[in-house]
Amino acid sequence: MLKIVQGALDTDKLLKDYQEEACTKNFGAFCVFVGIVREEGNVQGLSFDIYEALLKTWFEKWRHQPKDLGVVLKMAHSVGDVLIRHSSFLCVLMGANTKNALKLYEYFFKNFKRNAPIWKCYLSDNERIYAKKKDHLLKGSGLLA
Repeated sequence: MLKIVQGALDTDKLLKDYQEEACTKNFGAFCVFVGIVREEGNVQGLSFDIYEALLKTWFEKWRHQPKDLGVVLKMAHSVGDVLIRHSSFLCVLMGANTKNALKLYEYFFKNFKRNAPIWKCYLSDNERIYAKKKDHLLKGSGLLA
């Protein structure tokens, strides 16, 4: 499941819901990654733009891959402004055993960083400054990501 949320994520609620699902399905592995906006220089936060149609297509491909290994993938990402010390990204891989969930972990994150259509801007002095040095060409789209 993919959730796109305006502003900072309520990770406590999301994790509670996902953990309840893992318990209901009798899963023994619950691997979590939470991205927190960190303090850098005079940056007050980050702002995210998402090409939702492309992100949903990208995520759907990913959502089906782990099923063969008995792993369920959950992801939530912020759109809009997220201030420092707040969460903008949450990913959970859960399954019957740790081995299969962890097997996908690194591969998923590398692919996410390279292919998810999410653009980042720094928030500084009430302005959005495009983080071009953090982006790269988005394969097959003609868009800079």
